[in-house]
Amino acid sequence: MEHLDWSDIRLFLAVAEQGTLTAAARAVGFTQPTLGRRIQSLEQSLGLKLFQRTTEGFLLTEAGLALLPAAKRMAEEADAAMRQLAGQEVKLTGTLRISSFDWFSHSVLTDCCAEFLQLHSGVSIELLNDSRLFNLARREADLVFRLQAFDEADIAQRQLLLLDYGLYAAADFDLSLLNTPEQLKLISMDNYFSDLPDVVWLNSQFPGAKLAFSSNSREAQARLCVAGLGLAVLPVRLAEQMQGLQQLPVASAPPSRPIWLGYHQDLRHQRRLRAFIDFITQRLSAAK
Repeated sequence: MEHLDWSDIRLFLAVAEQGTLTAAARAVGFTQPTLGRRIQSLEQSLGLKLFQRTTEGFLLTEAGLALLPAAKRMAEEADAAMRQLAGQEVKLTGTLRISSFDWFSHSVLTDCCAEFLQLHSGVSIELLNDSRLFNLARREADLVFRLQAFDEADIAQRQLLLLDYGLYAAADFDLSLLNTPEQLKLISMDNYFSDLPDVVWLNSQFPGAKLAFSSNSREAQARLCVAGLGLAVLPVRLAEQMQGLQQLPVASAPPSRPIWLGYHQDLRHQRRLRAFIDFITQRLSAAK
C-alpha cells in the first residue's frame, strides 16, 4: 500500500461530505471526470473500495468509514497549519476574505473597504454577501459580520455596534393614517424570521394592519417602502442612505440589535486582519 497523499485525502473528504461527485467537484474546483479519476486512482493505490456508487450518490464503504476519522484529523491539522502561517504574516499584504449579510455589505462595508484599500494597496479584499454561516476554522472566511453571537469553539468575537431601527414610510405618506391602523399596510420579514424583535414590535404596534409584502432582504423592504406599499421597520443606517423615506414618530422605538464580528483566534496576530478590524471599528464609531 502506498503512502497517503494529503491532496488525495482532501478529495476523498470532499466526496464523503458532499455525497456526490458533482457537488464535491464544485467544492474543490475540479471537473467531475477529473475528480472521479482521482478517487478511482486513490482506491487502486490503497487496494480498497472507499465508496459504493449508487443512484443516490456516493456512500462510504466500511473501508471508507474507517478512513474518515483520520482524514478529518488530517484536514484539521492542515487547516491549523495554514492559520498559523497566516498569523505569522509580517507585511500588510494578501487577501482578506470577509462575509456579511445583504444590506450591511452594500450600505456599510463597501465604503469601508474602499477607504481601507486606498490606505493599504498591498491588500485585496473578497467580500461575500451570504446568509449562510461560514466555517471560520476551515478558513471559508477570515472575518464574519452577523447579527448573532458566535458559539463555535476558538472564535474571537466582539460586538461591533448596536444597530438602531426605525419605523419608515414613503416621503409622501399621510401621517393622519396612523390613526386608522386597520387601513395600513405593512412590509416585513418573511415567516422564517417572524420571531425577530423588530417584526414582533411591528405586529404589536399595528395588529389590524395587512401584510402587503415580506422578504428576507432589508433592501427589498426599503425599496417597496419608498414605492408607498406600506410601513416598514428598517435599520436606520440603511434608511438614511435611501431617498424617498421618512421616519415616523413612535412612542417607543423598535428594539435595537447588535452586530458581531468574529474570526478564528489563530489569526489574531495577522496584521491585515487586525488593521481592518481596527479601521472599521474606528470608522463606524466616528459615524455614530
